[in-house]
Amino acid sequence: MKKTVLLGTVAGLAAGGALAQNSSTLEQVRDRGNLICGVTTGLTGFSAPDANGEWQGFDVDLCRAIAAATLGDPNAADFVTTTGQTRFSALASGEIDVLTRNTTWTYSRDNDLDFEFAGVNYYDGQGFMVPAELGVTSALDLDGATVCIQTGTTTELNLADFFRANNISYEPVPIETNAEAQQQYLAGACDVYTTDASGLAATRATFENADEHVILPEIISKEPLGPAVRHGDPVWGDIVRWTLNALVTAEELGITSANVMDLAAEAGDNPEVNRLLGTEGELPEMLGLESDAFANAIAAVGNYGEIFERNIGESTPIGLARGLNALYTEGGLQYAPPFR
Repeated sequence: MKKTVLLGTVAGLAAGGALAQNSSTLEQVRDRGNLICGVTTGLTGFSAPDANGEWQGFDVDLCRAIAAATLGDPNAADFVTTTGQTRFSALASGEIDVLTRNTTWTYSRDNDLDFEFAGVNYYDGQGFMVPAELGVTSALDLDGATVCIQTGTTTELNLADFFRANNISYEPVPIETNAEAQQQYLAGACDVYTTDASGLAATRATFENADEHVILPEIISKEPLGPAVRHGDPVWGDIVRWTLNALVTAEELGITSANVMDLAAEAGDNPEVNRLLGTEGELPEMLGLESDAFANAIAAVGNYGEIFERNIGESTPIGLARGLNALYTEGGLQYAPPFR
């Protein structure tokens, strides 16, 4: 079982930042022998410890895929829990190697905070959840409501914009973690909980009486969620980016966790499959990885579709449809550049 690490002290973060400046992230990961990913404090289906304390979820699987690609071992991954307030300092300081939690790619985060987003692994949007007994059917009916809202998030800003644009008022109830939001909401401290729609579905799935809570139809924002790394280490950014692309491409090409090693055993008739799995050309080596890097990632966690369905898909308690996260060939937005 890989350990969970709590966000360290300022001194510890500074030391991590100094280390990050002295060598590449890939070198650090290999010298250390493990990959450190920043995750949430707990969001069912995306990143949360199971009954044995083992981290599981959609974002956790991306971290393990990166560990498999860089170290050949998906279990060589440790997890640092971060809140909306602490996640960016953890990344900037070098406390973590990559942020794999529900974080929205925005202009200011990409530029002002000096981060680089390596792609979108979940297209989302902000929604609202209310108790069914309130009889509310639209977010426009929330004038004067108390709203539980995580601080330090785009959700906080979007909420203010929505209420202002519609000339209605609200009273914020600031919280730091999803667990705190759930507790406050169920205790009646707020009428409404607002966050990404996927987060609302994940939270509601944990309720004893989930059908007593309604997710309203309005989606008030664009929330492209994806992994982030620090600026200044382009190779590491490319490793994270192309590992994610490999998972999407694997689904496009019909490569699964069950058949990937058979396909990788020898070059077949599909050149892109061969290039992706390292049996033709030298694409992984261009990033300083072993030829079987992407094959190892797919073997560890499956392709993008497998990851989605296993953790948050319609057959899980969370019950999310693919929607925008379907492949482009199925009417969605998931589309990976070619491996050539």
